[in-house]
Amino acid sequence: MKRKKAYSRKGAYTWFIVPALVAIFAVIVFPWIFTLWMSLNDWRIGAESKFIGAENFTTLATNARFLSTIPRTFYFTILAVILPVILGVFAAEVFHQNFPLRGFLRGVYIAPMMATPVAIALVFTMMFQPQVGVLNYFLSLVGIPKSLWVYAADTVIPTLALVEVWQWTPLVMLIVLGALASLPTEPYESAVIDGANQWQMFRYITFPLILPFLMIAIIIRTIDALKSFDIIYVISQGGPGTASETINLYLYLQAFSFLQVGHSSAVVVVFFVIILALALTLLYARERLRWNQ
Repeated sequence: MKRKKAYSRKGAYTWFIVPALVAIFAVIVFPWIFTLWMSLNDWRIGAESKFIGAENFTTLATNARFLSTIPRTFYFTILAVILPVILGVFAAEVFHQNFPLRGFLRGVYIAPMMATPVAIALVFTMMFQPQVGVLNYFLSLVGIPKSLWVYAADTVIPTLALVEVWQWTPLVMLIVLGALASLPTEPYESAVIDGANQWQMFRYITFPLILPFLMIAIIIRTIDALKSFDIIYVISQGGPGTASETINLYLYLQAFSFLQVGHSSAVVVVFFVIILALALTLLYARERLRWNQ
């Protein structure tokens, strides 16, 4: 009798997870299944779809415009990850110290994270204007030649990455700051007794201890930078020409400008595989790092 009640109670509990399963299927599983199906069809909005198998993927493999977006996306991602990590660690070390108005200055420093990307992009668009932009005015004050910023093919990607760095360096700072607050004090006390300087303590104590937390920041920033769209689209629209056209912008144009649903769905699948492979690689690196420690 007791066993029968236990089974009936267990069966009653399972119904509580049904809404969550339905939501996951409706929001995540079904859209991905449908996207994969669309990628196997020649489908343009307003016309009938036609099943063509893997032809969309083979077309992408020979599409020079799409292939050029891949190194461009990685170039932007590398800049938008490495610079915030370096500056974020430095800022965390500064704000970890005790000095007047530290709490207020921390709040000011993390303010860029709270702004909307489109508003940030509009402000920086005015700042990057070659003739009347404030950035070129500051360069002229110190005798540096004016830059074309996002209006030149060789500077557009670093310039766009600069906006990402400004907005998301505080995120890395917060993660590292939390790591610094959790570090034990004993190793530092021993290092001081042994005569170690600040750089040696950072190199041999602080950095190895915060590295697992830093890997989390790198993973978050890498995934976020890979799929960055709003700042790039508002500031440069992929220009000049296609010099700043990343995978996300190419995907947007194919889907909403050229209405090529099947082709853009194939881009989504390929992009998802790239992000998944990179995320798994970084997670594996973090696990190996933790195991080695």
